[in-house]
Amino acid sequence: MSLRSLDLNLLRALDALLQECSVTRAAARLGLTQPAMSGMLTRLRDSFGDPLFVRAQRGMVPTQRALDLRLPLQQVLAEIDALLQPPQFDPSTARFTFTIASTDYALRAIALPFLAALKPLAPHIRVALVPVENGQTPAQLERGQIGLALLTPEKTPPELHARALFRERYVCVLRCGHPAAGKALTLEEFCALDHALVSYDGGGFHGVTDDALQRLGQRREVTLSVKSFLILPDLLRASDMVAILPARLVQGQPGLVISEPPLDVPGFTKCAVWHGRTHHDPAHRWLRDLLFRTCAERQPPLS
Repeated sequence: MSLRSLDLNLLRALDALLQECSVTRAAARLGLTQPAMSGMLTRLRDSFGDPLFVRAQRGMVPTQRALDLRLPLQQVLAEIDALLQPPQFDPSTARFTFTIASTDYALRAIALPFLAALKPLAPHIRVALVPVENGQTPAQLERGQIGLALLTPEKTPPELHARALFRERYVCVLRCGHPAAGKALTLEEFCALDHALVSYDGGGFHGVTDDALQRLGQRREVTLSVKSFLILPDLLRASDMVAILPARLVQGQPGLVISEPPLDVPGFTKCAVWHGRTHHDPAHRWLRDLLFRTCAERQPPLS
């Protein structure tokens, strides 16, 4: 006998027979007909090379071989049942590393509030925040090098799972005490200010605000280009420059005045992206749900 030739359903039949010592009662226990159970007993005898049960004055009694099988059989069936049960996840005791690929904007706008919500609920889960590597995200997700990526829809491959977290809008930001702080700027006044922007490629002086200005036949003077969103609020506090920045980036930052820009600057959507290999994993599902709730609850006010 080998495992390949053994129908695992026969093991449940043998367990029922050992408990009932009756073909009729064992059949009823498993919801089978008596002939079906008799057929399974015949197959069990062939598989184990032993009668397993012999007739007695009151029903059947197990052979010594059947008695020897009772304990290991119960252990095997319990392990099979455990294998087939959905895995349980307890965030309060879970210990593993969850890796998120993120831009610097998403570090503050998404990862920071997510971590604040995560730590009290799952103190032993480690979170690794790594940069988004253009073109590498699908392979990293497939290999399990990252568990989640924070991208825009335009950068999300269609074969991956994705969910929109929020629609971001742009706001006008300058320091407290700036001569233009607190004023409803006209478009001309806005264009006359000294501007800074973020260039992801580095060194660029043209962005979405300039595209919007061009459509209106206007232009502004950009004198500072930085590659990281995270440094720009500090630079604004230390100068009279102005910048158009994502609202969630500057939400709650001290020393800054936030207002609506005097023109319509199209915003963007931020998405959580993951691979099918973790789509049904209970731990990853719990973490994604927490991320979704955190983003939904954190809607930035204008000021």
